This record gives sequence, structure tokens and C-alpha cells, in this order.
Amino acid sequence: MTMQDKVNELLELRVKARLGGGEKRIAKQHEQGKYTARERILQFLDEGSFEEFDMFVTHRCTNFGMENEKHLSDGVVTGYGTVVGRLVYVFSQDFTVFGGSLSETVAAKICKVMDQAMKMGAPVIGFNDSGGARIQEGVNSLSGYGEIFQRNILASGVIPQISAIFGPCAGGAVYSPALTDFIMMTKNTSYMFVTGPKVVKTVTNEDVTVEDLGGASIHSTKSGVAHFAVNNEDEGIEMLRKLLSYLPSNNMEEPPYIPTNDPINRLEDSLNQIIPDNPNKPYDIKEVISSIVDNGDFLEIQPNYASNIIIGFARFNGMSVGIVANQPKYLAGVLDINASRKGARFVRFCDAFNIPIVTLVDVPGFLPGTGQEYGGIILHGAKLLYAFGEATVPKVTVILRKDYGGAYIVMSSKHLRADINYAWPTAEIAVMGEKGAVEVLMGREIKGIENPEEKAAFIAEKEAEYRDAFANPFVAAKYGYIDDIIEPRNTRFRVIRALESLKNKRLENPAKKHDNLPL
Repeated sequence: MTMQDKVNELLELRVKARLGGGEKRIAKQHEQGKYTARERILQFLDEGSFEEFDMFVTHRCTNFGMENEKHLSDGVVTGYGTVVGRLVYVFSQDFTVFGGSLSETVAAKICKVMDQAMKMGAPVIGFNDSGGARIQEGVNSLSGYGEIFQRNILASGVIPQISAIFGPCAGGAVYSPALTDFIMMTKNTSYMFVTGPKVVKTVTNEDVTVEDLGGASIHSTKSGVAHFAVNNEDEGIEMLRKLLSYLPSNNMEEPPYIPTNDPINRLEDSLNQIIPDNPNKPYDIKEVISSIVDNGDFLEIQPNYASNIIIGFARFNGMSVGIVANQPKYLAGVLDINASRKGARFVRFCDAFNIPIVTLVDVPGFLPGTGQEYGGIILHGAKLLYAFGEATVPKVTVILRKDYGGAYIVMSSKHLRADINYAWPTAEIAVMGEKGAVEVLMGREIKGIENPEEKAAFIAEKEAEYRDAFANPFVAAKYGYIDDIIEPRNTRFRVIRALESLKNKRLENPAKKHDNLPL
């Protein structure tokens, strides 16, 4: 063979590898509204930046006649490239090859990419579209999952890990995404579950569809497993690129800075009227967020799950920031099990990757009831408390209205090492609301009044006294628990000034092997 013959052979093999399981299977993938493994990578990465690893890898299995069917790349496409010029590592499962099932060699390819990402301090993005373990390979397939899981664990908090579920993801396969930082799912074309509908029917006698058991809508609204549910892969890939724009490449770097033309001292007069005169009336905290962040741009995380707390990324004067905010528009912004878990996970992510946290507070307390107590609200609420208290990144808190009881402490209070705590004049900081406080403090006196009108007048008078004495920010400010009471329309300026003053913050937790977070 001449040199040119060998080059031609190489080029032919590359063409063959890029066809995956063949044109018929590619066509079927497209019919289902899904891109192929390589198409996803090429669309996600900067044009011309993809460098592929292990294109010529094939499986080694000889069971059940598997030696008679081999495909180059063996069910996963791996490599690296750039997103807006920044290095990222990718793997994309190829459903056209054995249903994207995980073989020993597929696992080795994924592990190689993850190891390389750790060495280079770059994010890993996985596109999941797989039927699960390759049954023909038995325990070798299972061991492959274990190797991937171990790398997910060691990479956690070191490099960002993002999972895009763009097809099936079932059985042991679900645990790798569960160990990553963010999970994205596509509506109607992706699903995740540990056991499928047939097994569920056999074991519990429940009839359930794939979509109702583990579809994107279920995991983005009920279970909280998915952080994003997108309409199609194009939307998902665009959102992945946007998400990365807020994140550093690793835990040793600062988040990306993106210059803005939004003035630091922009006043938002609408904020001076946004809090209703009636303390029981709701308003939309997202309006506050969009009013104070750069250009109103806010990337919300888990928007349809535990809507009583809002989390997401934004920028203040070009600085990437994580925002945690109670949502009075939903359940009055109360903290419950799901909200606590959602908030805690996000706070810990921000702390791991040097992203400052801005907390907007309007919380009446923790949700009461047997459902919450039996479900472990004590432990789950402690997760959010723990996350804020553990975080060493810059923390700026603004109390807008209610801030009662234990929830006051939990929501990034001065007592949990928040750096700068502001309050609007409308803030109500107290052990509890005036109604509950008067019932506790004046219970005997109230019982002793028989006339209903007199009783009502007495209660109203005492509630007003309590509100004037305690339900305001000035008592907390008197003790230094609030650093300043600020004009609402000036919030953007004050938050930016606070964040800039904290740029060189240095705080370390005591040395330990690891913490024992309440789980």
C-alpha cells in the first residue's frame, strides 16, 4: 500500500465512524425529533473546535454473537472543544449504535474524557441518549457505570458537570446525571427512571406511561430531578451555552466577567411601590430581580419546581452571581421541604465555584403541618441553614418584607456569616407575625374579654403595638444585625457596591476530612 492508499483508508474509516449505526438508524433518530450524537456536539461547540478521541474504538464482547457486529466509536462520541473560546470536554451517547448502551469500552471512553477534564480543569458536558447497560457484557457493563460514578464523585465541586438527557436514561444510568451539577431534559423525547413501567406494573401493580413515570415534565415539576425542561434540543443546546457563561471552568478560577453598559447607579423607581400596603398581599419577586440585575437578564434554575423559592444566575456590573429569593407569589414564599432542598443544593454549588450569593428575603417562616413534619422538614430545612452557614463566598442579603422566626436565621442572616445585610424600610423582622405573637403573649387577657367587639378591638390594638415595636428593620439595625436600611429603588447600586467591596474576601472553614451535611 502506498502512503496515499493508507490516507484514503483512514478517510474511509472516518466516514464510516461518523455514520454510527448507519443511515437507516440516523434517519429514525431524526424522525423522533432527535439529533445524532455528533450533531449534538457540533451544534454545542464553537464551529470547527471539536477534537475527537477514540473514533476507532470497538467493543470486545464475544457473547451472544456480538463479535459479528461492530461499529467504530462503539456507541459514544467523545472529545473536547470550546464554547465561546473556553475549553470544555464532551461525551455524547449514540443511540444508533446498540441503542447507545454502555459497554466496557464506552465506559472507558467516557472515563478518559472525565480524567482529562480533571487534569485540565475544564467542564464536562454529557449528552445522554442510551438504553442503559449492554446486557451482553454483563458485569463488565456494570463495572463501567461504577467507574463513571466514581469520577463524577471526585469531580464534584472541582469542575462543573452538566448532563443533557436527550433520550432514554434508565436503570443504573440515571445515577451519573444525578451526581452532576445540572440536569437538562427535553419534553416528550427524554425520560429518566430507575425501573420502567413494566417492572412497576409487576411489583406494585401500577399502570403508568413512560412520560408519567419519568418524563421531563415530571422531573421538572414533581421530583426536582431536572433543572431544565426544554421544548427541543436546539433550545437545550443554546441554554447549555448560556449556563456555561455564568460558570468558572473549575473551582480555582473566578466566574467569567462580562462587561455591561447597564449603569451601576440606575435607579428603579418602581421598587419603591412594589411592596403592597397589605402585608398579606403577594407580589412577584422576579420583578425585583429583573429590575436590579444587569439588563434584566436572569437564568432561572428549576423554574417549575418548589416555586416558593427562586434560584438562578444573573450579573451585577458584569459579575456572575447566584440569586436565592423567596417568592411571595407562591405559598407566600414559605420554606418547605422542596424549597429547602432546592435552595441548599444551589447555594452549595455557588460556594464550590466561587460564585457570590445575593439573597432576597420575604419569608413568613416554615410551612406547618403533619405532611411537612413527617417528611422531615427539620432535616431538610437544616440543609438550607447548613449551606448558607458553610458558604465562604461573598454573601449579600436584602430583606424586602417578612423575615420571621427560624426562617430569618436560615435565609443568609448575619448570624450565618453573611457579609452585608440590607433591609428595605418595609422589612418586618421578628420571631413571628403579629397575629401569632399576640395570641401567645396576650392569650389570657384575650380569653378574659367576653364581648366580641371589645375582644376584636383589644387584639387589633395589641397587634398594632407589636407591629410597631418589632415588625420593622430598625430593631435589628440597632443591634447591628442589619448593616443599613436602604431605599428600594437604590438596591442595584448598593448590592453592586457591596459585591465590589467583597471581591478580595478571604474566609476558610476549619480543616476537616469532609462535613456531615444533614441528609
